[in-house]
Amino acid sequence: MALPYLLLDIDGVLIPFPAADGSTPPTHVLHNVLPTGRHPDDSVHVWLDPGRGQLLTGLLASGLVAPVWCTSWRKDATTIIGPLLGLPDFPYLDLPRPQITTSHPDGYLWKRNHVDPWLGTAPAVWIDDDFTPADHTWATERTARGYPTLLVQPDPCIGLLPEHIVATRLWAEGTTNRTQAPVSGRPPVSHAAVPTTAVFGRVTQ
Repeated sequence: MALPYLLLDIDGVLIPFPAADGSTPPTHVLHNVLPTGRHPDDSVHVWLDPGRGQLLTGLLASGLVAPVWCTSWRKDATTIIGPLLGLPDFPYLDLPRPQITTSHPDGYLWKRNHVDPWLGTAPAVWIDDDFTPADHTWATERTARGYPTLLVQPDPCIGLLPEHIVATRLWAEGTTNRTQAPVSGRPPVSHAAVPTTAVFGRVTQ
């Protein structure tokens, strides 16, 4: 039986954006990292909460979802962010680097142009802070066609919370119980391919 995908963003989900006063959640620890392609003198500060890693590890250990990074960190998600959070190794979508000035050039999250054809008919829960109403409409319509889709949208200044994991787990349990046949139309992911119904849900915080 194919598992639903868990598509996981990083910025605004695992790395919160500073609040208006420049503060970050007190649970998060500062790390100095060097993403691929940056000069050694041009490192990046990121704030990560080990507790969020534990939340995700518990979800992944349930065997209910097949995790895939869906982030502009691309391979660095597997080599930098994942290890800092104590997460198991899992693949990433090798997203392009579009020349855009907004993350919603067509009124919806730019990643969707690449996620939608990649998913094919696979069920998926997608955690990202940057969805628009058009993305939620897409998810509703996708579910109506028989491809269950859950969008989970954390507050970008807070990030992933336990209730998001609970909602994801409940949705995945329902999806797995209803899935009777393998899905098709899914190109491979980078780094290590993972194979992959329920009711559409929108979870925001």
